[in-house]
Amino acid sequence: MNGKSNAALIYFAVAIFAALFFQGLLNDAQVAEQIPYSQFEQALADGGVADLVIGAEDISGAWVTPHDGRTRFITQRVDPALADALRGAGATYAAAPSHTWLTAILSWTLPALMFFGLWFLVMRRMGGGGGISALGVGRSKAKIYVETEMKVTFADVAGVDEAKEELRELVEFLKNPAGHGGLGARAPKGVLLLGPPGTGKTLLARAVAGEAGVPFFSISGSEFVEMFVGVGAARVRDLFDQVRKRAPAIIFIDELDALGRARGMAGMVGGNDEREQTLNQLLSEIDGFDSSVGVVLLAATNRPEILDPALLRAGRFDRQVLIDRPDKAGRAAILAVHVKKISLARAVSIEEIAALTTGFTGADLANLVNEAALMATRRNADAVEAADFTSAIERIVAGLEKRKRLMNPREREIVAVHETGHALAALALSGTERVHKISIIPRGVGALGYTIQRPTEDRYLMTRQELETKIVVLMAGRAAEHLVFGHLSTGAADDLAKATDIARSMATRYGMDAGLGHVAYDRDAPNLLGVPDAQGAGHARPSDATVQRIDAAVSATLDAAFARARAVLDANRGALTAISDALLRKETLDEAELGALAGDLAQPVA
Repeated sequence: MNGKSNAALIYFAVAIFAALFFQGLLNDAQVAEQIPYSQFEQALADGGVADLVIGAEDISGAWVTPHDGRTRFITQRVDPALADALRGAGATYAAAPSHTWLTAILSWTLPALMFFGLWFLVMRRMGGGGGISALGVGRSKAKIYVETEMKVTFADVAGVDEAKEELRELVEFLKNPAGHGGLGARAPKGVLLLGPPGTGKTLLARAVAGEAGVPFFSISGSEFVEMFVGVGAARVRDLFDQVRKRAPAIIFIDELDALGRARGMAGMVGGNDEREQTLNQLLSEIDGFDSSVGVVLLAATNRPEILDPALLRAGRFDRQVLIDRPDKAGRAAILAVHVKKISLARAVSIEEIAALTTGFTGADLANLVNEAALMATRRNADAVEAADFTSAIERIVAGLEKRKRLMNPREREIVAVHETGHALAALALSGTERVHKISIIPRGVGALGYTIQRPTEDRYLMTRQELETKIVVLMAGRAAEHLVFGHLSTGAADDLAKATDIARSMATRYGMDAGLGHVAYDRDAPNLLGVPDAQGAGHARPSDATVQRIDAAVSATLDAAFARARAVLDANRGALTAISDALLRKETLDEAELGALAGDLAQPVA
């Protein structure tokens, strides 16, 4: 029996109860005779009263001989002292009732009517029915966007041309579900959008709905899962019921990993796990709907490795579209979309900005344009200049400037030498990223200075030599301090951590150490999206002897890099002094100033 039937039975029972209550009151009013108190006293004295029921406010009883067909009577009590005084006067007297039968009825029925009325309104507002649905928790929380509300199209999405081409098929199918399968082909039931955070998965899903002109049901995977068992499954059923009524339509589930995590990974004991029930319901709903009616399921995740295999099999999420970080051309296209919203100076080159933003996602680029516009607004400029973009990149990469964080002269000198060491090693060694700027102005949480190196081209592979050079540049700040002051400071902590990570990866993940051989020992290798796999890479734990060899290989790599960095700086001691002195005076040096101060750099003797 469903919730609506239960509610009908409840209202029917209440109606019967009210009818019986009113009938009882009416019967009492018809059988009992209302008499004055003086008549009662006279009848009592004459022996005409058979029995009495004495209440706090009234007295009822039975007549010995019926009066006008009535066998019972009722009268209101009067104060005995007052009754004695009135009795001598020979007048008829009676007490007024403290309440009428209508007042009694209202005192019983009004609270009940108010309670059930409020309950009925709450049920109507939050979903109706009984059980889970009576509180509305079983209804889908999907945000529904009708055709006229979806303003995003493929023209608003840049940098993911391959993904857009993959999804154009869905648009054609949604526009013409019947004609698209003329050759017997069917559209995929589900499309899974994979990619790191901020690459535009949600925006692309909205663009598909905007191009097709169909309703768009958007919901996050976490909104299905609640503490009450069965709620998630009820919401899945309700969502698909709504979509079927408005087909053709698109269902978009963001953060699918919150809902579709592989069963058994949550550590729950028993078969009543709420997440698993929700996932099972989703799988059955995907199998149950016919793709020919024009319903397409889109989902997005940045953790595909933890999804349940049943979600990814053929017939469910038939197609997987990778939306990766954009390349240089893609970043330029994304920037071109966002700079339309700001006043851009004519001298600004979008290609140059794209070259300086390697690794940025679409969300990062949108934030960059906004930060640059804010920079220009602070200085009351008429347009956003290239310098504003440079400052915005520095703020995003290195953090907010902390000019009020004052250092003593000795600390400033150490920081200047440290940052000069990084920059000088990067300038002297081949195969390194260009030095964009160095500064001793504190930024971020704990950075007392910074050296910004930005690659000018996209790189997907690195050789052992390039990785070793990268470690040398990281160790060069520490080596410069040791060369100039003869001691080491805590300022190289972050450099050491990064250098150690690279050296350990060379030994355990990339097989670049001759003593360890072509073996991968790392248990936490990242997946295709760069996120560490919570389950590990599946390798057995290395033996203690192997761990010692790994530690020795990492230490040897770092020691060699430190020695090489110190040799490079020692061979260019004059440039080191000139750049550090200029940095102390100006606090910031750009690429052109660094090149002029460094001059022709010497290479150390091997």
